[in-house]
Amino acid sequence: MIGAEGDQLGIMSSEAALALAEEKELDLVKIAPNAVPPVCKIMDYGKFRFEQLKKEKESKKNQKVVEVKEIRMSPSIDTNDFNTKVKNAQKFLKDGNRVKVTVRFRGREMAHTSLGEQLLKQFGADCEELATVAKPAKLEGRNMSMFLSPKNPK
Repeated sequence: MIGAEGDQLGIMSSEAALALAEEKELDLVKIAPNAVPPVCKIMDYGKFRFEQLKKEKESKKNQKVVEVKEIRMSPSIDTNDFNTKVKNAQKFLKDGNRVKVTVRFRGREMAHTSLGEQLLKQFGADCEELATVAKPAKLEGRNMSMFLSPKNPK
């Protein structure tokens, strides 16, 4: 066992360790309770807990949450509208987000799902320098969707 000042205390009974901790006005904290004999440390538990929470907050602050942004369009989209949607997707990809591109089919458009597939392939080709196709185009009900993931910077 190591004391608060770093001096070597060795193996002692729990009563003696508790008495020593109370004498120094500190807490006796079990570090490895399953070990034989259990390993304890004399420390200020409140300060220890505060520092642990501080480390956890710091690690959460450094994490980047990846969002999935969705871009919707119809198979009869015009060229300029399509280019605007591509630019928006490229902006999302540069920010490190995944993009879900969805083509919605309404009414008789369901007979021409190949147009939607071509549209999604074109979309993937236009975003090729920034993204890879994570999931290829797949028809689910009246929607056909594809996922793009940002490429790792090298």
